[in-house]
Amino acid sequence: MPDDTRYSILDRPDILQFTFYPRRYVSSGLPNSTDYDIPVADGVSIGCRYYLHQPDAPSILFFHGNGEMVSDYDAIAPLYNKNGLNLFVTDYRGYGSSGGTPTFTDIVKDTHPIFKAFLNIRRKGHYTGDVFVMGRSLGSICAIELVSSYPEQLNGLIIESGFASILKLINYLGYPAKSLALNDLTFPNLAKIGSITLPTLILHGEYDSLIPVSEARDLFEKAAAKRKRLVIVNGADHNDIMLMGMDKYFAEINQFVFGSATESGL
Repeated sequence: MPDDTRYSILDRPDILQFTFYPRRYVSSGLPNSTDYDIPVADGVSIGCRYYLHQPDAPSILFFHGNGEMVSDYDAIAPLYNKNGLNLFVTDYRGYGSSGGTPTFTDIVKDTHPIFKAFLNIRRKGHYTGDVFVMGRSLGSICAIELVSSYPEQLNGLIIESGFASILKLINYLGYPAKSLALNDLTFPNLAKIGSITLPTLILHGEYDSLIPVSEARDLFEKAAAKRKRLVIVNGADHNDIMLMGMDKYFAEINQFVFGSATESGL
């Protein structure tokens, strides 16, 4: 497992209160969904939910945004299923039914046992479709961590409303990150996406008021993938990117998963 100690300097109460907003609630799920509790540490498990379309369909391992949780995707997963995709959504410590308290160190570290458990679930269920990892907003840290760590076991990376600079993100949220006197490359997304050669799709709202579209452009420019695409959803903010451009949103994901990503960006 990669060394995650570099994130510990961000695990201060005065920083964490700006970045994590855990909510606790567990719905009963949908008829085609199955819940899993994945152990990540002694006495700590992460709640996950697999929304199955077909065993041979492509699966997206999804890390959601801050302030969200697995149960929220009961309303969204059917759209993925309708588009021929299985969706596996994972929470973070302290979110939904998960134990523990979220920190930067733990959300990165926990991606590894979650991924291994996800692969085991697929083997036991005889799921044969391709596997993509998707991260929305805060979840972009987890998605990029996994794809950079296990490229041989994955087929592509999707980032929605993600960020290149974790220090800029903290600053956007209200913490004076400059006072930390840290180097952004110590806390990649930007550095790690430069090592990812798998197909990469980046989706971002034109008027994202939380994570500016410049962050998406930085990720796109740094991405090492030969097949990569940056899609800017016109008129969209941070939390309405799917609603503002639903047809385009799923058309782009479908083209990426079932076809081939282009090398051009917007």
